[in-house]
Amino acid sequence: MCWRIAEKRNQTVIWQKPLTNDCYMEREPGTQPPLCRSDDDPDKVWGVQMEACISPYSDHDHKVKGSGLAPWPSRLTAAPPRLADFGYSNEMFEKDTEVWQGRVENYWNLLSPKISSNTVRNLMDMKANMGSFGAALKDKDVWVMNVVPEDGPNTLKLIYDRGLIGSVHNWCQAFSTYPRTYDLLHAWTIVSDIVRKDCSPEDLLIEMDRILRPTGFVIFRDKQPVIDYIKKYLAALHWEAVATADSSSDSDQDGDDIVFIIQKKVWLTSESLRDSE
Repeated sequence: MCWRIAEKRNQTVIWQKPLTNDCYMEREPGTQPPLCRSDDDPDKVWGVQMEACISPYSDHDHKVKGSGLAPWPSRLTAAPPRLADFGYSNEMFEKDTEVWQGRVENYWNLLSPKISSNTVRNLMDMKANMGSFGAALKDKDVWVMNVVPEDGPNTLKLIYDRGLIGSVHNWCQAFSTYPRTYDLLHAWTIVSDIVRKDCSPEDLLIEMDRILRPTGFVIFRDKQPVIDYIKKYLAALHWEAVATADSSSDSDQDGDDIVFIIQKKVWLTSESLRDSE
């Protein structure tokens, strides 16, 4: 695999992956694991069979001897080299970063009566696009799971280039995580997307409730009819409306979206209610 020992101390060894394809090209024929076929797409990760092979670097990464990324934390806001793979310009990236910075500031203003510095730690952006929601939280003591829907542009590599973590997922299915994992979910038009895919929005709300801890929050950003639909299920899910705002104050795009924030309440059984009396 062309790894080299970067550091060794007692029983601890740190291995380093090569920065170019040079070592791969010099391997003896028949060396295992083999290099992946030229038509293999290393970015295709949903619903495909995994192959036991090594993906060589692209011509760009090979020439620059690495990814060409800015050092951390500058890479959070620096335009990733792979923007061109999607036909995105640096200006589009910078605008997206700026827009989401304003949106996140507005979210925190709406949440401020309910949260303190240590209220939320584990966050999920359910439709991460280029990861600008997560990047806007760089000064908060949080980590963000950035989820890219499987039927849209696979921007996961842009998220990785920004130094963030993420995953690809189909929200018509359950997300592979433990119950009560997240303190806050950000749902940007996810419910609308589910309806367009002819999947069950009720199932989606139940799944969101499953992975959200008690007293956690969901930030919905969607059209008014969708928000009205969600409100019908608040009592059944033991969710409480925290704040509602139109999006005109934090964006020059999607001006007809509504920001709706809920908090999940603690379920009390009849036995626990009797004990508290």
